[in-house]
Amino acid sequence: MEQIRLGIIGSAFSSSIHAEALGEVPEAAVVAVCSPNKAHADAFAAKWKIPLALTDYRKLLARKDVDAVVIGIPNDLHRAVAVAAAEAGKHIIIEKPLARTLEDADAMVKAARKHKVKLLYAETLCFSPKYVRAKTLVEEGAIGKLYMVKQGEKHSGPHSDWFYDVERSGGGAIMDMGCHGIEWARWMFGKPKAKSIVAHCQRVLHTGRTKGEDNSVLILEFEGGGIAVIEDSWARQGGMDDRIELYGTEGVILCDLMRGNSMETYSTKGYGYAVEKAGGSKGWTFTIAEEAHNYGFPHEMRHFIRCLLDLESPVETGEDGRTTLEIIYAAYESAGSGKKISWPYKPKHPGRNPVSGWLSPQPNS
Repeated sequence: MEQIRLGIIGSAFSSSIHAEALGEVPEAAVVAVCSPNKAHADAFAAKWKIPLALTDYRKLLARKDVDAVVIGIPNDLHRAVAVAAAEAGKHIIIEKPLARTLEDADAMVKAARKHKVKLLYAETLCFSPKYVRAKTLVEEGAIGKLYMVKQGEKHSGPHSDWFYDVERSGGGAIMDMGCHGIEWARWMFGKPKAKSIVAHCQRVLHTGRTKGEDNSVLILEFEGGGIAVIEDSWARQGGMDDRIELYGTEGVILCDLMRGNSMETYSTKGYGYAVEKAGGSKGWTFTIAEEAHNYGFPHEMRHFIRCLLDLESPVETGEDGRTTLEIIYAAYESAGSGKKISWPYKPKHPGRNPVSGWLSPQPNS
């Protein structure tokens, strides 16, 4: 069986999920991992039985036994590593968001085209089994003409401190999770062009920790009339919450990504792990089963590996990631100006962090 030989760049939460997911893809072989922290790289390699651990991604890219890389690192590093990978002739699977700025995104897309490598945008919501089934129902006409979708992802804050630094991340909850909802909504409607967006941002919980927003609501209108309402929060206590609502002229679909695969659990002492972003495990919790599978990571990775083997056409590309980032720019501009932003939209400063469009003094900060 032909295999794609992969190097994982990164050793934190997303890279662990990638490694777990790739273990379910027989056409993939992870041959190396890279992290600037040697102890992290060694521990990651031992846990996932990866033969080689490195601390310099350039050495990984120079290896002839690496066909492609999976990048799961802070947003401000995406451009440098992805461009270097393209120049080395390696295909690229990159964790969301595609980049911190549109200027970075354009450089990455350009490099991939120039060096004839695939740039695949890891947007798991388009591969989550429940959400894929919901889209299939829509395409079968189960709820008539789709006219409005809603998606919300909410928890109490990110895994790592760099997310809170807008100079590294490029934004707050919208950049971290709104990218999920935006691309999911585009995918649900068949990827039409955006028509307008209205956004509202708040800081309600992490007021002393970040300049970015920790709670947001977007209303995105597409050409053809479809509307998406996207809610994202770093201020919700109690662990991950992710759900969708689909409204058609002849029906409704409601779907909770987490609860259908969980067990209600009560513990007086607490236990090791309940669900992503849970603050603790004492008292009542919902304990997730097959978390990575539920999110869609194995399905995503299997699809991407088959794309690299030229067996399938990519569902999510660098161009999709770039379009999502453009909508994020418009959302921050709307939140800062209090106005609806319409298309065609041209960001005033494509090289500046998108959240700068909102970073005027805020009444809730």
